[in-house]
Amino acid sequence: MMDLLDDFSSYLKYERQASEYTLKNYVIDLKQFFSFVQDKVKKNIDIDKINGSLVREYVASLFGKKNPASISRKLSSIRSFFNFCLKKGAVKTNPAKEVTSPKIGKRIPKFLTVDEVFALIETPKVQTAMGCRDKAILELLYASGLRVSELVNLKISDLNLEEMIVKVQGKGRKERVVPMGTKARDVLQRYLNLRFAFTSEAGPNEPVFVNKYGKKISVRSVERMLEKYLRLSGINKNVTPHVLRHTFATHLLNAGADMRGIQELLGHSSLSTTQKYTHVGLEKMMEVYDKSHPKA
Repeated sequence: MMDLLDDFSSYLKYERQASEYTLKNYVIDLKQFFSFVQDKVKKNIDIDKINGSLVREYVASLFGKKNPASISRKLSSIRSFFNFCLKKGAVKTNPAKEVTSPKIGKRIPKFLTVDEVFALIETPKVQTAMGCRDKAILELLYASGLRVSELVNLKISDLNLEEMIVKVQGKGRKERVVPMGTKARDVLQRYLNLRFAFTSEAGPNEPVFVNKYGKKISVRSVERMLEKYLRLSGINKNVTPHVLRHTFATHLLNAGADMRGIQELLGHSSLSTTQKYTHVGLEKMMEVYDKSHPKA
């Protein structure tokens, strides 16, 4: 099974052009499933001997431990793997095909208020190279709505500070160009001038954001950095880098931005993915209505 998993990983990386983050999650999901199967049957089992009952038992074992979205993602990983095995001729059927995914309730995206975002972004001290780097990261996440995986993979050549745009490689290696504000541009310029404090490497293909050792910053480092500034700014909310992306989209919508335009900026392939922000917009609209209309 592990040989097939290696082949599947190569397929995802080179043919499907999956991101490092997506590839990592697929491998973790499948190794956890294989471990469950081996514990269940108490021996090594050939891939073509795994049936729908084993997949159902595995999914059932996750209830109460994982949320429906996580369970659905794990099942999707198993389905994709067995579809790959079908194409390779390693199995005759996909045992996960008939297993039903758990229902996932619609969740309204979390977001910060304008005042909270400003408080958060103003917290890093730009007098130091590290503080300037952190402020540049926060500014860019909010100003351009980047995924954190997109941010950590930015190369110096992806930035055009003169035209205030950034070239982003999103999901499926799809490229898009998004604008940045003057605040983001100014702090990015300042950070790039101080970046030598971490590394002397400054070629066009070098990462924009580096850690204290001069290596490309990791997603987890960005998450920890954000947690630090949330505490310092007194914002008592569970905020991830993705919440800043939600905040970017929500604030644009509330300011009257076109849904199609927001879709392009976020790099969503489907408008339906972007339309979840209309729930937030409707909430805001009803709040204004209740406060303002004499008959509300």
